[in-house]
Amino acid sequence: MTLHGIAPALLEDWLRERYFSARYDISSSGLAPCTLGELRETLGIDSSELDAIPFRDSPSTGSARLREAIAGRYAPGRADRVMATHGASESLFLAISALVRPGDEIITLRPVYQSLSSIAEALGARLRIWELRASDDFVPDLDLLRARLTPRTRAIVVNFPHNPTGATLTRGQYDALLDLVEEHGCHLLWDGSFAELSHDADPLPEPTDRLARALSFSTLSKSYGLPGLRVGWCIAPPDLIPDMVRLRDYLTISTSPHSEHLGAVVLEQAEKVLSPHRAHVAGNRRLLLEWAQRHRDVIGLPVPRGGVTAFPELTGVPDTTAFCHDLEADDGVLVVPGDCFGHPRRVRVGFGGPADELAAGLDLLAARVRAVRAAEVGT
Repeated sequence: MTLHGIAPALLEDWLRERYFSARYDISSSGLAPCTLGELRETLGIDSSELDAIPFRDSPSTGSARLREAIAGRYAPGRADRVMATHGASESLFLAISALVRPGDEIITLRPVYQSLSSIAEALGARLRIWELRASDDFVPDLDLLRARLTPRTRAIVVNFPHNPTGATLTRGQYDALLDLVEEHGCHLLWDGSFAELSHDADPLPEPTDRLARALSFSTLSKSYGLPGLRVGWCIAPPDLIPDMVRLRDYLTISTSPHSEHLGAVVLEQAEKVLSPHRAHVAGNRRLLLEWAQRHRDVIGLPVPRGGVTAFPELTGVPDTTAFCHDLEADDGVLVVPGDCFGHPRRVRVGFGGPADELAAGLDLLAARVRAVRAAEVGT
């Protein structure tokens, strides 16, 4: 593994100094986090359980209980294919680093969450882009994917539901994608961090159930609203996990036993956590869509079908980076400029937080778009 000048993480660079100070955060791809006390009450965790956990290292692939809990929900009977990590970010880094070699062709989406492309590129892979086109409201077109496949394609890397657009696959498209991977003999790297938040259809199945060469990634940070636990995982072919462990020996070594314990309890009682989140997100999505409809003359919003992010175009705002800077500095509203995803006329909006904060932030966003347009007309 050799990283050749890995690109700056544009999203993290943007959020780093703003995320903890903005009055209205409508940028995040997660949910409003709960406290430890609230989580304990929801799941019936007694403080004595945590008091008894020693501060020691955990196994390299995660505790047996956590891996069984992950497998129980996402890979029944296949705990040997599970590796628990510090969020999905670590598992993505380990898996891509273990799998990709210089000269490999890797198909990635655009726009894309940057880790899904930049790590492979820094390892010397040649990226081939499966474009989600704005003209199609970012609805995936599998014909475009077929056109990118070559005999040198090592892996297809995707995240559905998609960040930042909220697009996803139909069940028919999902089956066709898996057929393509099977026919071509490449790997599928499937980031399913938002899989539990599907708005208009049932969640898509776990691809590792069907494909031996599939790897899937997820986390408690997104759909579960627990980013501070730093619990993620990869479900991978058993022969790849030793290579991931070897890399981890030089990075984090293991996860915290306290996070592992809490993560296992969460997954063992997943619906107690997920059900209220789904209801909250559904309400916020309605609020977002109603807002976009009211301001449809200045806001072009592809309807998000999953997750908690949307990617509207701001009509008449050619440079959303400057716009977002002023929006945060003057109005205290944090969104992500589309330049972080290669679309300078758009912004990423997160709708997983408190409803009152979302409503206030969206109103200020629309008001500033109108003010910018009025100033342009005035000149």
